[in-house]
Amino acid sequence: MALTDAVLPLVSVVVVNYRGAEHTITCLRALAAELDYPAELLELICVDNASGDGSAERIRAALGERVTLIESPQNTGFAGGCNLGARRANGSVLAFLNSDARPHPRWVSAAVEVLATQPGIGAVASKVLDWDGERVDFTDAGLTWFGMGYSHGGGRPDAPERDTARDVLFGTGAAMFVRAGLFAELEGFDERFFMFYEDVDLGWRLNNRGWRFRFEPGSVAYHRHHAAVSDVDGKDSARELYLLERNALCALYKNLEDETLARVLPAALALAVRRATARGDLDATQLEMNRAGEEAPLLSVPRPTMAGVFAIDQFVELLPRLRESRELEQRERTRTDADLVTLMRKALEPAYPLPRYLAAHDILTEVFGIGEVFGRPRRIAVLTGDAVAERMAGPAIRAWHTAEVLSVEHTVRLVSVNPNNAPPDASFEVHACTPKELHAHVDWADVVVLQGHTLQMVPELARMDSRKILVCDVYDPMHLELLEQSKQAPEAQRGADVAGVTEVLNIQLRRGDFFLCASERQRHFWLGHLAALGRIGPGIYDTDPTMRSLIAEVPFGLPAAQPHRNGPGIRDAFPAIGERDKVILWAGGVYSWFDPLTLIRAVDRLRADHPDVRLVFLGMRHPNPDVPDMEIAVRTRQLAGSRGLTGKHVFFNEGWVPYTERQNWLLDADAGVTTHFQHVETEFAFRTRVLDYLWSGLPIVTTDGDSFADLVRAERLGSVVPAEDAEALAAALASVLYDESFAEDCVRNIAAVRERFTWEHALAPLLAFCRNPRPAADRLAGAAPLTEPARATLAQGVLRDIGLVREYLAAGGVRELGRRAGGRVRKLASNVRSRRGS
Repeated sequence: MALTDAVLPLVSVVVVNYRGAEHTITCLRALAAELDYPAELLELICVDNASGDGSAERIRAALGERVTLIESPQNTGFAGGCNLGARRANGSVLAFLNSDARPHPRWVSAAVEVLATQPGIGAVASKVLDWDGERVDFTDAGLTWFGMGYSHGGGRPDAPERDTARDVLFGTGAAMFVRAGLFAELEGFDERFFMFYEDVDLGWRLNNRGWRFRFEPGSVAYHRHHAAVSDVDGKDSARELYLLERNALCALYKNLEDETLARVLPAALALAVRRATARGDLDATQLEMNRAGEEAPLLSVPRPTMAGVFAIDQFVELLPRLRESRELEQRERTRTDADLVTLMRKALEPAYPLPRYLAAHDILTEVFGIGEVFGRPRRIAVLTGDAVAERMAGPAIRAWHTAEVLSVEHTVRLVSVNPNNAPPDASFEVHACTPKELHAHVDWADVVVLQGHTLQMVPELARMDSRKILVCDVYDPMHLELLEQSKQAPEAQRGADVAGVTEVLNIQLRRGDFFLCASERQRHFWLGHLAALGRIGPGIYDTDPTMRSLIAEVPFGLPAAQPHRNGPGIRDAFPAIGERDKVILWAGGVYSWFDPLTLIRAVDRLRADHPDVRLVFLGMRHPNPDVPDMEIAVRTRQLAGSRGLTGKHVFFNEGWVPYTERQNWLLDADAGVTTHFQHVETEFAFRTRVLDYLWSGLPIVTTDGDSFADLVRAERLGSVVPAEDAEALAAALASVLYDESFAEDCVRNIAAVRERFTWEHALAPLLAFCRNPRPAADRLAGAAPLTEPARATLAQGVLRDIGLVREYLAAGGVRELGRRAGGRVRKLASNVRSRRGS
């Protein structure tokens, strides 16, 4: 949502300088000249922290009246300098930018849009990259159980998956925004921190009070990491280590609840000592009594080791004043420690790769039960039967992104039982195994998310008495798909295959704790299926009458980042397609439930008036070599060839475009198309590759009858045509290709819709479930009705039996009465045998 100047707030940007005038001037000049935010709504404030080296004079000479320069009489650190600038600021939004950073032109406007449109967000964390824009400085926040904040994924190359907005515990002080009134309410940064972790503490307090801190990837800054302090600290960074150690303890003490702090603080203090000795590689046993006489009269201790000891010493000195702050924070908080665990990301992250330190970390977390307080990251196994490789089909793509989104908060394994795996690099674990080896991954996991036939491969997981939390992704109604796919099979085999796949789904529906489907239509379909299997009983219904805690819509998703070309596309693969030709793209496989034949006939009609029309099939052969060509693919090639279209107006890519390269083909197209037959599979299908058309902004032409046709029609994303109507299809294709006004409207509407389908947004119900996973209400161990029906008295029983006798005689005479009475005797006898057997 673009904001007009009339509703834009005044933004005060505070930059703190300490003996870094050259960097600071570069930063301030970029703020003054390169932002797309109105200059009259931008207040630039520079605080010189008593540099004493002529910095203030140089900054004043370089920037003049464009910057309000505040000269602090003493160096109060980053925290104090920011607070001083904030007190002099007039804006309703405060922005903080490191003096060794520079902003992207949209740094301010992207952040302001978030604050202006989402009142519950108190602060915005910018995306921070290195100076060259290649590696991540900050895109997500993590916090260890002992109080040390870190940049989740820091130092890694930037990638599209970093461009997903998300709630965070804190933002980096290098580039962040906060509502001015809220900053004042929080009393700003804690100046006792001086520098380092003052941003962690602020974000922690902000979240404790019920506000949200939002990472906004559109607000970008570039940072020379620690360039501002490199000349102040020594080569061993001892002063930085001291502040990090001390401030972590301070933040921990202020922000944890009483019960949590009582367990965590002793362990954190002990771990700080071990971290110090391990950092200096000291022999901590040298003062044992049995080593008397071995020690030297003087012990040499490196400064980085003493940094940890001094940090504890000065933490103790600060405790009287910190206690007052702690009392305030605990009094004002509205959220619990447990509420913020997911924002900590991986609280049990040890942070330092020192062997002796890691050993102590394991001891302390076990002995003090730290895992019970913060919990280790939840372990989630995502199981698929599809091949995970550069060339992936829909199920593997869905499993990949499910693992990717979940891995932000949890430890995730993506496990495939397909023998043709060659996975690309990932930020989560990817495993290939045989069906027999699958149980080891299931045993490891706290939650299992699966699709397809994988539940059949782990019988112990399929058992109704299994306590493992199971999420079944039934976005693909396989039995309906098979009805169309198996038309050429012998009737008996076809019936048995459909029955078998139906039972595969029945087992999942009986066993699962939570279900994912792709659309509202599918949800209605699966609710009927669940009801028929007896899952929709009083326990489930009374827990949640909407049933959304049992089955949720999780459509296929698309990347949050816009597509960018990274390799050859359509015209490179097919040189016969000219630069000015109009390209229609079929962005998926050719399967039995699709209708490419009508599309071929439509293109044949269209070429008479538009000889520049070109139709391209993205992939004719499934990336899994075990999947054979379907008969419809053969017929499609034959029809195009018989009409003289192949190689002129119709082009077939006989392979499969790698998933990470598909955008190169999409960006070469002018429209996207999908056509299918009218049958029950269409009614409940979710055409996953159509989302790629949304991602790349292609106007869409689709056959009526499925959920995407409803979307295209409602949101005016293209044209919807009747099934098997070549004339209507040709006319629709002509509209999106040659009616510029219509095509532009479609592209504009697509831009507004596609944000609803990003993977993070699509998977939100699964993310929410995995934060607090529980067995379905009807699968809780020991569940039983609280009340039983009242037993009838003898008189009531006699009267009931007399009524039944009359009813049976009226229905069928003496014969019917005898049949009913015999059935009742047999039932009573069976009950007696059952009681004796037990």
